[in-house]
Amino acid sequence: MLRSLDASMAMNLRPFLCILGLAALIAGPVRAQIAAVESPSGPVPAGPFIVVDAASGETLLERNSGMYWYPASLTKMMTIYVVFEELKAGRLTLSEQLAFSQNARAKEASKLGLAPGQTVTVEQGLQALIAISANDVATAFSERVSGTEAAFAQHMTDSARRIGMTATTFRNANGLPDQGQVTTARDMAILAVALATNFPQYYGYFGTRHVYVGNQKVGKGVKFLDLYSPYADGLKTGFICASGFNIVGSAVRDGRRLVAAAFGFRRADLRDEFLVRLFDEAFALKTAGSRRKVWQLSNGGGGPATVLPYGECGAIRYDMPGDAAWLGTFGDWRTARNAFDAGQAKLGSLGLRPGKEWILPVTVNKATRQAAIIADLEPQAAQKLCADYQARKSFCQVKKPVEMSAPYGGFWR
Repeated sequence: MLRSLDASMAMNLRPFLCILGLAALIAGPVRAQIAAVESPSGPVPAGPFIVVDAASGETLLERNSGMYWYPASLTKMMTIYVVFEELKAGRLTLSEQLAFSQNARAKEASKLGLAPGQTVTVEQGLQALIAISANDVATAFSERVSGTEAAFAQHMTDSARRIGMTATTFRNANGLPDQGQVTTARDMAILAVALATNFPQYYGYFGTRHVYVGNQKVGKGVKFLDLYSPYADGLKTGFICASGFNIVGSAVRDGRRLVAAAFGFRRADLRDEFLVRLFDEAFALKTAGSRRKVWQLSNGGGGPATVLPYGECGAIRYDMPGDAAWLGTFGDWRTARNAFDAGQAKLGSLGLRPGKEWILPVTVNKATRQAAIIADLEPQAAQKLCADYQARKSFCQVKKPVEMSAPYGGFWR
């Protein structure tokens, strides 16, 4: 395994920093780019990505990993890193109480929503950062450790520099939008390795699925852990409109740990599925250590790109590469869901890959009905399913992704 990254990675970085700085002056900034990655149903727009061997630092796969990006809630990985430092030094304990201020309460969701003066334990706070990405908890930690959010953000940035995150700047502890808060996929991979390597006694918290606050169980954890079970063991997802859906994950197979970061997806499920494919590809590589180390990669160019303009962010969007099968439009959600379930079962009986649920509310003349749609199908799957339905004189229409855009009045039936 890598020795403590605070020492070894910083040492390894020094010879390269001057070289990389000169290279940046010569080459100029890398242009922000969102480009397609492959999926079973078609190309998916995505941002930078990287996969790193945690033991050697070898970069197995990467694209634009030094491009600036907004970290969103991946920020909380560094918040947690600082909390782990405090625990290791004895300045915090897992059982002590973490108090919430009015400033913490005022943060946007996702959050626990505790009133000023209420408390959770430090351990519950860590669990809440992972299980529900609680913004108020991140602020509470920042005030507990450094007195103010601004001071804690500087502490985070200083810690980032110390472990080799040369292009990352933090402005808050939670990842809420701030144009000055930027990172890169390269830097987030370094942080993931540092968390696993420097804090093995605490790293298991990144597998948290839920947290109990009083008698209430909250949270759902990181879906990637289930998608890539039994290999995946953490870490964190993040989203704001500008960044799109981001993820940093870790997986262990045959005693070998890889970490990966993937940024800039328009849907969380497409992001998670891509990360699974990325890990599979990386674990299958036989490189004999011949590829560049993560700290040798150029860093801090271009970007950050805007994945979802704020005007689009809350709208109903298809954003999937595959075709859709429209199975009808119904008076209530449950009937539409039953139609979707029946269609999925039929795909299975035909030996076809299942699609994704897309129950679409369709409003015409102030009346709303629910369209049952199986989304993100391979073209032949959508065609075969609808052919089967039509042979039984049941309704089914194939829709191309370009047809799946607002307004959705054409799905009234």
